[in-house]
Amino acid sequence: MNVELTVNGQAHRLEVESRRILADVLRDDLGLTATHLGCEHGVCGACTVLVDGAAVRSCLLLAVQCNGRSVRTVEGLEDAAGEPHPIQRAFSAEHALQCGFCTPGFLMLAVGTLESDSNVVEEPDRLRELLSSNLCRCTGYEGIRRAVLRANAEMSGTAEDSRPGHEVS
Repeated sequence: MNVELTVNGQAHRLEVESRRILADVLRDDLGLTATHLGCEHGVCGACTVLVDGAAVRSCLLLAVQCNGRSVRTVEGLEDAAGEPHPIQRAFSAEHALQCGFCTPGFLMLAVGTLESDSNVVEEPDRLRELLSSNLCRCTGYEGIRRAVLRANAEMSGTAEDSRPGHEVS
């Protein structure tokens, strides 16, 4: 089947088998290997990407379901000047990653949430529930939670500067 989708702002026209998942198309056909495949059952969240702004598990979504849609992966987080996204800076500043396998999924989950409903940070239980939807075996989630709060402060304009080496007020 022919599929037309926009990935990280770039239009692509691909011929894919109807049963191919989006994660495989991103990784194998487009070379965007930051989207990780962990469980391949939608449980771990390592494959999370944004489709039309919503966080989805790319291991559960068929590529043909994305026809005419916009997909954003970790590779698409940097701005036009190559500067990291606030969530990427926050993950670094808060030491929110260790082995890094789950990190792309957490970054995309956080970006999708903060861009659509930044009020999630105002409700600790809701933020905890959101972050528990992705699995991390290394960090204990506390650094990830702090990173989401830091990124939200920067994205909402309430932080002075959250680049590494700069303190957030």
